[in-house]
Amino acid sequence: MSSQKSSSGPRGGITPVQQMIASCSGAIITSLFVTPLDVVKIRLQAQRNPFPKGKCFVYCNGLMDHICVCENGISKAWYKAPGHFSGTLDAFIKIIRMEGIRSLWSGLPPTLVMAVPATVIYFTCYDQLCAVLKLRMGDRSDYAPLFAGAIARVGSATVISPLELIRTKMQSEKQSYRELSAVIQSALHNQGWRSLWRGWGPTLLRDVPFSAMYWFNYEKGKAWLCQYYNFTDPTFAITFTAGALSGSFASIVTLPFDVVKTKRQVELGELQTMKLSTQVSSSTFYVMKRIVAENGVSGLFAGFLPRLIKVAPACAIMISTYEFGKAFFRRYNQKKQRVTQLQPST
Repeated sequence: MSSQKSSSGPRGGITPVQQMIASCSGAIITSLFVTPLDVVKIRLQAQRNPFPKGKCFVYCNGLMDHICVCENGISKAWYKAPGHFSGTLDAFIKIIRMEGIRSLWSGLPPTLVMAVPATVIYFTCYDQLCAVLKLRMGDRSDYAPLFAGAIARVGSATVISPLELIRTKMQSEKQSYRELSAVIQSALHNQGWRSLWRGWGPTLLRDVPFSAMYWFNYEKGKAWLCQYYNFTDPTFAITFTAGALSGSFASIVTLPFDVVKTKRQVELGELQTMKLSTQVSSSTFYVMKRIVAENGVSGLFAGFLPRLIKVAPACAIMISTYEFGKAFFRRYNQKKQRVTQLQPST
């Protein structure tokens, strides 16, 4: 993000609304690119270990993880379609040939309902916080992205957490969006307000450190690459590279918490599907102990390669398209301002 500021315009040269539009565009583009990778991954998993009815798995569109409940025999669900694939490339080719290219984006619309708002809140809050912190921190302004990223992630995770839980409950109980108010009332009546934020703790343990490290390393990496190539403003290639590297590093460090969060999400979804009590001991420390007892320390790093393959391009595409959108609006505002200044006064 450019550190240049317009003396008479909005902070950073663009308005918060323009930041929202840029982040929304980035979220949609990221989802369009990354969703096929996760669709193919889940189809390969289902082929090796078929999902029985009532079981859950995690689906990611490049921006957010979503819990999905298997319901066999009643729909054209993308995770149930038959196929005999020898590998990733073979799966891509056969899915397109047998089911059409649109199948690679199956399940995308419902996830965008939450992913886009969450991304807009997160990126806009980060930009606004970072600009304020840089002004107030003075000589220590280099650490502003770290704190801004952490705070922005707490805010977006807190807002979205109830929606994620409600969506999981709606899916597991076969309820339509029209019954959303009934779902909320049921959750509040049975388990209280805190039930809407179930899983919020491990989500923060994973996402807040990830966000803090990601933004700090991204800003540092972007500045270093600009200096190395003697560029005043970062190019698309620079933001793409910095985003991929910083996202990869942050994903590796926070992987144990991602494993815990995924396990808790899946267990909660399956308990709700079978209409069993969800009052089980599921603290982050307890789940970690259970994973280590069952699979050893290596169990905390399960899915290392798939997470890295998915997170790196998602981070790179999201941040580079977001920066491109902001640069577009910055140029547009500057051009508009020049035209206004050149107009003769009356």
